[in-house]
Amino acid sequence: MVRFGNPKPQLSWRDRVFWVCLRQIWSKWRNALMVHQPETVVRWHRHGFRVYWRMKSGPRKKRGRPPIKSEIRELIRCMAEENSTWGAPHIHGELLKLGFSISERTVSRYLSRIDPDQPKAQNWLTFLHNHREAIAAMDFFTIPTVTFSILYGFFVIHFKGQYVLWITIID
Repeated sequence: MVRFGNPKPQLSWRDRVFWVCLRQIWSKWRNALMVHQPETVVRWHRHGFRVYWRMKSGPRKKRGRPPIKSEIRELIRCMAEENSTWGAPHIHGELLKLGFSISERTVSRYLSRIDPDQPKAQNWLTFLHNHREAIAAMDFFTIPTVTFSILYGFFVIHFKGQYVLWITIID
């Protein structure tokens, strides 16, 4: 128990037993006996935060690779506009064929800056439209009945004509 009028804290018998036992186990027990005012601890924390943020927002060294040339950026933009279904891997391959040494990740980064809303490749609806002759959808499902038995069903439908190819219900 610490009294603010008394500079020396008053210890109970439990405190004394604790420190005697701690002294037997831990040789640097005296380091833990420092008592400080709350204002001192708050001042230390404020100073630490000031130092941390000063260091964090100070001058920085340039990190990473240098930016790519504007010629390559323009070439990426032209390729993306003229070939809307080409993604970063395809454009990266074409740039390598032309002799430009650039990573695929850099190409994808510049593609996302060009037009983030433009789809880079064929979307799902276009895929379904292009391949509808060869697609069949199927499902396996259960049907609970009034008599609490379960029927199992298997259903296959052709996507283009939207006609049922096969249906089976098993008891």
